[in-house]
Amino acid sequence: MTACSTDTSKRIALVIQYLGTNFHGWQRQPNHRSVQAEIEQALKAITGCRIKLYGAGRTDSGVHAAAQVAHFETESPIPAHRWSNVLNKYLPVDIAIRGSAEVPKTWHARFSAQWRRYRYSLYTDPRPNLFLRPFTWHYYYKPLDVERMQAALAPMVGHHHLAAFHRAGSSRPHSWVDVQAAECRQAGQKDGYSDALVEIELQASGFLYGMMRLLVGMLVQVGRGVRSPESFTQIWQTEQREQVRYAAPPQGLCLLRVGYPLFPFPPEVWFDTFPQFHLPAAASV
Repeated sequence: MTACSTDTSKRIALVIQYLGTNFHGWQRQPNHRSVQAEIEQALKAITGCRIKLYGAGRTDSGVHAAAQVAHFETESPIPAHRWSNVLNKYLPVDIAIRGSAEVPKTWHARFSAQWRRYRYSLYTDPRPNLFLRPFTWHYYYKPLDVERMQAALAPMVGHHHLAAFHRAGSSRPHSWVDVQAAECRQAGQKDGYSDALVEIELQASGFLYGMMRLLVGMLVQVGRGVRSPESFTQIWQTEQREQVRYAAPPQGLCLLRVGYPLFPFPPEVWFDTFPQFHLPAAASV
């Protein structure tokens, strides 16, 4: 049997999509289904070796990914660009490899990444929509003021200590984050589309454990008028973790993409691969 990894092994990068609904997150763990474990099992079935997969970041239980990035090392003779097709034959229907490529041994899916970008989607129409249910938080309690929510997000851009949005149980020793973009918008801004879909996107150097869901949970209070944008800002600036009581449900969250200074994939493989939903406005009868 070929050695699993030697000095002459190749490092292969992957761009990965998964539906998080039936996964207990990205990270391998005993007695729970995870994305990492499924792909590692597929690698073992293909090569006969136990191969470790390194991801750009961890997603929580129920969270989706449009372009997660990972890498592994192998002595297999399979050409680098063929790994995506080969793996897809072994993987379950809720994981898809969009691309594969060889990268230098100095390139690392996690440590070479300069940023990650997440989107959280809310559906605010009081009527349920079965086709949006797996990918949105059906928040129909009260209309959300998107301008107030954007005003609350704007001060977050920059280098900040976001301990207020850091869930317990993380091994990360600090809560400093470089936030590069923070946006809130109605997805259907064109004429003829409903305004029932609200999207929140953050891009940052890294994300704290539970950060996006805790942030969205408090941001909807701003959108409802229960909390002011200034109050939102004061809570995270003064690290009042006890004031952040609710986390948004996981299904509305998706890891959109990861950014690298050197990335061997064309944009069509990894950029904007998660559909942006648009709902027609109600027709007059």
